[in-house]
Amino acid sequence: MPGITREEVAHLARLARLELKDEELDHFAGQLDDIIGAVARVSEVADEDVPPTSHPLPLTNVMRPDEVRPSLTPEQALSGAPAREQQRFKVPQILGEE
Repeated sequence: MPGITREEVAHLARLARLELKDEELDHFAGQLDDIIGAVARVSEVADEDVPPTSHPLPLTNVMRPDEVRPSLTPEQALSGAPAREQQRFKVPQILGEE
């Protein structure tokens, strides 16, 4: 398999709007060639009966039932607030909006 050329790296850099020096083009061409080679080796090992996955172990979302529990009243929650308005915390304006 032919290696990644510096022209291909320069093209990718232009697409990504990166400005690379000549020595960086050579350096990254070698690195990208190594990466592509490593991916090719993994592809050779992958067996057809092994489905592609994003994780080696199955992931399961752990959810608990949504239950109503005793909690603070609005008055209790706002008791330590330095400023409040209409049962809400009042904070300084930051976006200049009305």
